[in-house]
This record gives sequence, structure tokens and C-alpha cells, in this order.
Amino acid sequence: MNLRGRNKVSPEFSMSSMTDIVFLLLIFFMLTSPVITPEALDLILPKAKGKTTSVQNVSVSITKDLQFYVDDQRITQSSLESTLKTKLSGKEKPTIILRAEEGVPIEKAVNVMDIANRNSYKIVLAVKPE
Repeated sequence: MNLRGRNKVSPEFSMSSMTDIVFLLLIFFMLTSPVITPEALDLILPKAKGKTTSVQNVSVSITKDLQFYVDDQRITQSSLESTLKTKLSGKEKPTIILRAEEGVPIEKAVNVMDIANRNSYKIVLAVKPE
């Protein structure tokens, strides 16, 4: 009496579906890689619901009237870089907290970010908690 079935399972594995997935991933990364710019400013954006974990060395505030403050001291825009250099000299991992009021032109905030980038300071953009 022959009890063996006629259906035999084939131990072969088809790689065609795996190569399709890898090919689609390759196309996706090739299309999205030009979007990433290596010369972008390194910003740390804190979450709106949590607290920032970085150590605050200096706070730069810009009001709607385009007045600049370093901590609580009012300064001019032209003396901002020299003031930041004196306050952050000798500090390990100098960090700037940028607080820009709503309605401040983006050029003013970018100016502070450019100063931080030139002097290798870390910059954190402060947000209003929700």
C-alpha cells in the first residue's frame, strides 16, 4: 500500500520579489538624496511640549521692533557678534537660545544663525509651548 502523496513541496526560493523591493528602495533614495543639502545650518528644534535638554549659555532675543537683547542686555545688531564672542569665550560646547517674536523678518533670525555657524556655536530655536 502506497501512502505517499503526489504533491511535493519544492524547496526553491524566488528572488524576483526581493529584487523588486530593493530596486524600488534604490530609486526612492536616489530621488530624495538631492533634497538633503549638506550646507544647511545645524539647528536643534526642541519639541513644543517638552523642555530643552541642552545647557543654555546665552539667550538672544529679537522683538517685533527689531531690538536685539543678549540675555537681558539691549544691544545693537552690529555689536551682536562681538558680544556673543565675549560671553561665550572659554565655554565648552557654547549654545545660543534664539527667541524671535512672531512677525520678526526671517533675515534677522538668519543673521543670528549665520553668526552661530561662523563661530561654531550650537543654536537652539525656542518655541512657545502648546
